[in-house]
Amino acid sequence: MRIPPSTADETRTAPDGAHLLVVDDDADLLRLLSMRLRASGYRVRTAESAEAALACLAVERFGLVLSDVRLPDRDGLELFEEIRQTWPALPVILLTAHGTIPDAVEATSRGVFGYLTKPFDSKTLLDKIAQALQIGGAPRACEEGKAAAGWRDAIISHSSRMATVLDEARLVAASDASVLIRGDSGTGKELLARAIHDASPRAARPFIAINCGAIPEQLLESELFGHVKGAFTGAASAHTGLFQAADGGTVFLDEIGDMPLALQVKLLRVLQERAVRPVGASRAQEIDVRILSATHRDLEAALVAGTFREDLFYRLNVVSLILPTLDERREDIPLLANHFLQGLARKYHKRLRGFAPEALEALTTAAWPGNIRQLQNVVEQASALATTPLIPLALVERALRGPSIEALSYAEAKMRFERNYLIQLLKLTDGNVSDAARLADRNRTEFYRLLQRHSLTPSLFRGDTADVARERQHGFN
Repeated sequence: MRIPPSTADETRTAPDGAHLLVVDDDADLLRLLSMRLRASGYRVRTAESAEAALACLAVERFGLVLSDVRLPDRDGLELFEEIRQTWPALPVILLTAHGTIPDAVEATSRGVFGYLTKPFDSKTLLDKIAQALQIGGAPRACEEGKAAAGWRDAIISHSSRMATVLDEARLVAASDASVLIRGDSGTGKELLARAIHDASPRAARPFIAINCGAIPEQLLESELFGHVKGAFTGAASAHTGLFQAADGGTVFLDEIGDMPLALQVKLLRVLQERAVRPVGASRAQEIDVRILSATHRDLEAALVAGTFREDLFYRLNVVSLILPTLDERREDIPLLANHFLQGLARKYHKRLRGFAPEALEALTTAAWPGNIRQLQNVVEQASALATTPLIPLALVERALRGPSIEALSYAEAKMRFERNYLIQLLKLTDGNVSDAARLADRNRTEFYRLLQRHSLTPSLFRGDTADVARERQHGFN
């Protein structure tokens, strides 16, 4: 397949050296396309199948995907659908040697940015790529510098999964659309909300975060919308609500899934009317705020259960961003751990330089059900006990043994409970097996079998010679 020669206009270089992924099973065309794109200033990675392309996307950031429609393992539209599932903001341009108008209409209606028929003019292709990168807000090399640093300074990451979320966050920040941030506890939902605010035109105005689950239900309405003097017992003076305090800026409603139904109705009215009525007031006050919200709950299940209003859900969920768990971005663990360590060293005036290699390996391979918040706690515990500049493995292992990170199977949990229960019974009865068996509602022979299963010796709880003789009879040494 021949690419037509370039025109004089094509001598321009690509702004900022965006990173492109080119997918085609024709090795000659792949090589020619790569040469042309690199000559125009782009960085290029190639793949000869859809699976190879998805593998590249999993480990690298790209500004655009350029793919043939006919691939050996699936067609380009199928690849596009898979890309859209995980990287919805990533623009895709499809190339085909057998294009028809209906094909092009279908592709663009499904969200494909461009659809070009071979042989295509190189200038047309380069113009389409430049347009996609500009509209799509794709990451450029220079964006890693000062221009991009400010709005996301607090988010420490070089993970491709997080990079995708941040690309989407920066895109949505320019609008006033409501954003629902989903993610497990400890994944950094408030940090992302603040980053969206800092990247938005409202950055100079207030950002006010409200934890809907932390404020008592009877006080939540007053905290959100304010109250007038005498509105209720104890209202000795007027109180400005958090929505009024955030006027012109952003309100972040954390754990929105915990908001009581009665207050959901009032919040919906605020979103519809862009005005709040303080408790006890006869007139509403106009406000101008952007709403960001977050939850770790399954709101779709709450809709079915009737604990969350459907109309409010659609008002809040105009754009949905999903934060990955720490287990899904393990490459960030060393980066985050050292970031936390440096902060703690400054805070406590300790000479801490990092982690021993085996300690860092333990952090990287551990399970993190508590996500970033749990990692921060583990690093703080290890650093508090450290007496050397490098945190050793022993301190990391000690911190990791905490109950907050232990995940047991049902059988393991049952065995542990049973052992602890037997120990408590023996303590309570001073090692008297007959009394302990009676309290457990088990006969003495069965109780001895339970003790043997857990290698528990009753005489350790009481030095009684008769008990020792009975233990030997039942096989205890």
